Amino acid sequence: MSQGEVVASFVVPVHPHTVLAPDQNPGWRRLRDAFDAAAQTIQDLDADLLIIYSTTWPSIIGHQIQADPNPEWVMVDHDFHDLGSIPYSFNIDADFAHAWNEANEQRGLQSRCVNYKGFPIDVGSVVALTLLNPDNKIPAVIVSSNMYANRSETTVLAKSCLDVIKAQGRRAVAITAMSLSNRMFTDFINPEDDKIHSLKDDEWNRKILEFLKQGRLEDVGQLSRTIHRQIRVQKVVAFKPMWWLSAMNGNRNDLTGHIMAYEAIHGAGGAVVHIDPTSTGVGDKEYDEDDVEYFHGERGVLEGVGEVDTVQKQEIEATNGQDDTLGGGPALWDPTEAEGSVNTDSAPKPVGAYPHARKVGDMLFLSGVGPRQPGTNAIPGGPIHDDNGEPLDYDIKAQTHAVVNNVRRIVEEAGATMDQVVDVTTFLVDMKRDFAGYNEVWAETLGKVGPTRTTLAIDALPTPIAVEMKVIVHLAE
Repeated sequence: MSQGEVVASFVVPVHPHTVLAPDQNPGWRRLRDAFDAAAQTIQDLDADLLIIYSTTWPSIIGHQIQADPNPEWVMVDHDFHDLGSIPYSFNIDADFAHAWNEANEQRGLQSRCVNYKGFPIDVGSVVALTLLNPDNKIPAVIVSSNMYANRSETTVLAKSCLDVIKAQGRRAVAITAMSLSNRMFTDFINPEDDKIHSLKDDEWNRKILEFLKQGRLEDVGQLSRTIHRQIRVQKVVAFKPMWWLSAMNGNRNDLTGHIMAYEAIHGAGGAVVHIDPTSTGVGDKEYDEDDVEYFHGERGVLEGVGEVDTVQKQEIEATNGQDDTLGGGPALWDPTEAEGSVNTDSAPKPVGAYPHARKVGDMLFLSGVGPRQPGTNAIPGGPIHDDNGEPLDYDIKAQTHAVVNNVRRIVEEAGATMDQVVDVTTFLVDMKRDFAGYNEVWAETLGKVGPTRTTLAIDALPTPIAVEMKVIVHLAE
């Protein structure tokens, strides 16, 4: 048996227009032609398995894997039923589905197989399999997109799949059925009036496609949280397929990408993209996410800061999820918006009317950044006193690490990197107690960057934290 591998990957749109009405709009026709070309590529590669990760099959309890050997039904889209129906009869590799489910369990994931006659196949999978496998010759498997899965869980899901591909010696094609920008028109439009919903959506779509064309799949996966916030679509599943597809390709950035088509479908961004595993030879980029092998049950879907440890979990529970106040301290504010402001949901809310940062020319000035966690206001390492002002023991190293992480999120939101930090002023409420621990974390993190530094002792900070940083970044190349 030959060693199994992923011989190609594809990103494809989910809406039924490419199947039922390609000639009603020139862009829909271009997408359909790209689908047809992708189908020919798959055939030429002698692929023997199609793996569909579909964002239009959401799940909540683990991941679901289609295991009915021959699901047959008629798909009618909930929104676009006026376009008609798509009868389907698919060839599902039930043996692979069950093997994948077992591999998931071995890596700590919760999943289960679905094998019910009449269980409907989602629109994204129906479109993908109808157009990419028109003769139904290649067996397929379909997996759901868990709404609560974080990057670690999604990465392990892909690694479990790769375990089975290698064990069975398969020539697999990984396919993500997804939109780029997900914002759609809320009124019906004439086909000739279709366009990307907003200029900002179009700009981010094109940025994603630029990276994919360069084969920088892992970079797209790491940028996905920022992209999700920028296009302002509250649909968490939007970026998960890029996490999965990147892990299916070994989290690489030296792939060979080909944009086969990019068009609007009722306002959303639809693209057919071919990712060839052949290396471009230009060199890989840094992989700076946790490379997890087993899933241990912790989820932080939007944070991107690794798994939540037990202490932090207790702190999160203690805050009871409140984000308007902090333990009897000052009220929290939405960051202000003004010309040059840089704000992000991945940093804690301010305690006054100011932005997280502001750009002036080629400089970025951050407001004071503390260790509070976005959304929960938990303080890693614990607060320095309780609500009554009574002193508490706390971990200055954990607080300092959290400050640096918060700084990184704001800096990256501005499109910069930590290497561009040029000056830091640090405020410590207990210099004698905390300087050594703070200084140790500095050496591990910002010390490697080499900004100038001033450390000041102060009486108190507005919230029960021990450390805060004021940061200046030089944005020029």
